[in-house]
Amino acid sequence: MTQTPIDTSTEAPPGTPVRWLDAEQQVAWRALLTGTSVLFDALGRDLEHGAGLSLNEYEVLVRLSEAPGRVLRMSVLAEELVHSRSRLTHTISRMERAGLVSRCSSAQDGRGVDCMLTDAGRAQLEAAAPVHVASVRRRLVDVLTRDQLLALGAAFSQIDEEVRSHFG
Repeated sequence: MTQTPIDTSTEAPPGTPVRWLDAEQQVAWRALLTGTSVLFDALGRDLEHGAGLSLNEYEVLVRLSEAPGRVLRMSVLAEELVHSRSRLTHTISRMERAGLVSRCSSAQDGRGVDCMLTDAGRAQLEAAAPVHVASVRRRLVDVLTRDQLLALGAAFSQIDEEVRSHFG
């Protein structure tokens, strides 16, 4: 996850009573924590077992495959994936050793580093995509109704927008 400064605007002024979660909010919060953890663990296991990629590696390949020229600046890739630059660098190093991506100085200014999807990386993504999509369907899409899935997407889009608005 990207290193984000602490948002002190969420802190109550001294002496203000804490707004504790009520019973329903607590149940929803804990369901979110458990559900997302279990879901991402299962998706990661399925992808690792079926395609030999971690979920993070798969997402790197997807983002690069969607970028013009299959190239993204490392800082942009880190922001899109919500990873620290250090964590992304380790992931990219591992992928580079496997021949899935390559790095070079930025063509724009020479100061940054670009990451490019190789032909081998594209082939690995094409092999992994059916495994990942089947897993996402089995573990998320087919578990929820269409309305629940759309509501979940809308809720997380709103959360993403709110959180990023404080740090953007």
